[in-house]
Parts: sequence; C-alpha cells; structure tokens
Amino acid sequence: MDRATSIQAIRERTHQIGALVTGLHPLVPGLADEPTQAELLKALFGLTREVESIKKHLLRLEKRDASPEL
Repeated sequence: MDRATSIQAIRERTHQIGALVTGLHPLVPGLADEPTQAELLKALFGLTREVESIKKHLLRLEKRDASPEL
C-alpha cells in the first residue's frame, strides 16, 4: 500500500471513530450518575483529542509530501 492510500484509509477510519465517539456524548446523561458521567465525558474528550491529533499528523505529512523538493 502506498503512502497516499494509507493516509486515505487512516483518515476514513479516524472519521468513523470520531463519529462513534460523538454519538456517545448524548447517551451519557442517561446514566443519571454524576461521577460516572464526568469520568466518561473526560474520557470521551481525551479520545476526541487523540483522534484529532492523528488527523493533524496526516495533514502535516500530506503538506510535507506536497512541498516542492529543493
């Protein structure tokens, strides 16, 4: 698998993960337990942050690949 194909596959999966994590947020209040809700929201925020970090790294790699060679 070449780099561009790998980047695209990783990007698609990070979008899927992001959508699933985002879909968990509205379910948390249904637990009706503040300490558990707080911990879950903190964990969901952490997951979102990590997924966004992956996306940033991919974007930087693509920009680096697109820059003209000296």
